Amino acid sequence: MGALQGTYCGPAPEPGELWLTWNLDPVLLLLLGLFALRIGRTRLGAWAVAVLAIVFVSPLCPLSAALFSARVVHHVLLVAVAAPLIALAWPAREVRSIAVPFLVSTGILWAWHLPRAYDLALGNMAVYWVMQATLLGTAVAFWRAVFDPRPGSARALLFILAGFMQMALLGALLTFAPEPLYAIHAVAPLAWGFTPLGDQQLGGLIMWVPAGLPFAVWGAFLARRGWRTMVQGAS
Repeated sequence: MGALQGTYCGPAPEPGELWLTWNLDPVLLLLLGLFALRIGRTRLGAWAVAVLAIVFVSPLCPLSAALFSARVVHHVLLVAVAAPLIALAWPAREVRSIAVPFLVSTGILWAWHLPRAYDLALGNMAVYWVMQATLLGTAVAFWRAVFDPRPGSARALLFILAGFMQMALLGALLTFAPEPLYAIHAVAPLAWGFTPLGDQQLGGLIMWVPAGLPFAVWGAFLARRGWRTMVQGAS
């Protein structure tokens, strides 16, 4: 297990080194290449692979080892941008419920932001990849259910709103927490001009407010699709 200790894409970089810290892990690049072969032939699939590359290959990856706020951006891109793109490019054959994947994905997101679970994931590479796989996998299941046309656009739109609201609530709790919660970010933010608490508050604000933008985009997409379906049915 000793070889698995340490932060993936770490150690946390200094500000002047950030743009030199691209992650060229050959295993990761191979997996992204294979995934691109699976879904990258469509425009949406290609965009999904590009977002995953930003998350795991670009300097955002090592920056998220230093700053909790960067980790929040990482997670928002994963669950609210990459996951819905994958869901559209690779839809489910059968969807039985929206509520179940919503509850599961919400529970996974909140569980990984518990301080002990979060610190464990960022300090052990095996647990880190369990975190990434469960966040992405449950989010894809949620978005597949949302985009399935059978339940109806109105109900799906309510679940998109619920998806943002639960993330915003988590962000608000992190913003107003009276002290830093994550030991793994106790030192590195200082090099970037943040206190650990200030970095956590910024992360909470990102999760609370700007994270709503991708949810709004997908809501507008779904509403437009529902309108087109209604117009075609009436004609």
